[in-house]
This record gives sequence, C-alpha cells and structure tokens, in this order.
Amino acid sequence: ALETLKMFEKKDSRVKSAAATNLSFLYYLENELAQATNYADLAVNSDRYNPAALTNKGNTVFANGDYEKAAEFYKEALRNDSSCTEALYNLGLTYKKLNRIDEALDCFLKLHAILRNSAQVLHQIANIYEIVEDPNQAIEWLLQLISVVPTDPHVLSKLGKLYDNEGDKSQAFHYYYESYRYFPSNIEVIEWLGAYYID
Repeated sequence: ALETLKMFEKKDSRVKSAAATNLSFLYYLENELAQATNYADLAVNSDRYNPAALTNKGNTVFANGDYEKAAEFYKEALRNDSSCTEALYNLGLTYKKLNRIDEALDCFLKLHAILRNSAQVLHQIANIYEIVEDPNQAIEWLLQLISVVPTDPHVLSKLGKLYDNEGDKSQAFHYYYESYRYFPSNIEVIEWLGAYYID
C-alpha cells in the first residue's frame, strides 16, 4: 500500500493530498509518528480543506500529547465537512483528555444522532456518565450498547458492577453471570459470583 501511494506523490495537489492522507494514516497505524506527521503536513499543505488530512494531522498531534492543538485540527476538519464523523469522535476523545466533559458528551451525542448503532459511541457516552457519577444514565446507555453487542463480556460485567453499586443484587447477578458465560476467565467476575453464592 505504501509503495503504491508513493507513486501518486508527484501528481497534482488534489491527488497528492489524497495519497499523503492515506500514507499518513498508514504510518500512524504502524506507530511511525514522525513519518505520519510528515505526510499529514504534506496532505494539509496540498489541500487545506481536506477534512481527512486535518483529522490525520490532529491524530499525530494528539499522539504527541498536545490535546489543545489536536482539538483545533479536528474543529477545522469539521468546519470543512460537518459530517466528518472521525473528526467529531476524536474531538470528543480530546475533550475527555482535557477534562472538558460537557463538551465531550456534546460531541458523542451529536455522533449518536448520526451513527445510531455505533458501539464505540454508545460506550463513550456511558463512560462519560460514569465519570460524572450518574449511574442511572450510564446503565441506560450500556443497555443500549448490549442491544448492539449482546455478547461483550466487558460491557456485561460493567453493568453488573453498576447494578451492584446501586444495591440491585439480582440484576447485578444476571449481568455478572452473563459476562461469565461469555468469558469465564475474568477473576473479578468469578470473585463477585463466588461471594454472591456464599451470601
């Protein structure tokens, strides 16, 4: 893929930007941040209005820990294309890192309106409600999440934990047991079930 894309580097700016965007993303996936940054810069310089290039640039900046600057790139990508879901998702993650929880929630709720059944988005919303200590809302969103991924043992055990914290032992047992059924090696779940049976 890298070899093929490098052949397009000499073309006009539109093609060059597209090739550089993909090269940047591939290097980012391989965790070669210096190369990913170089190609992200090249893509942005070739076409300043390319939302994918701006998102990649934001990703490289995010990976280097400069969350404020990453947020600026994601926002610019969204100004150029308001339907760029990757930029919106990453902006939400950036706001979480910056502890701007309300803004993060706003991003993920907007995404949820676009991608109704995205497991990642549902998970992020539930996680934010956990962070702000609203267990009822967290449970609501996790219940939506297991309607999308009904066999995810991590989500099931998370529901068990939340119900347990709320004092609802029967619901906690139900979800911990379901989690155990799909993944019988989670020691934390086994311990909880063992203690439940002793009680």
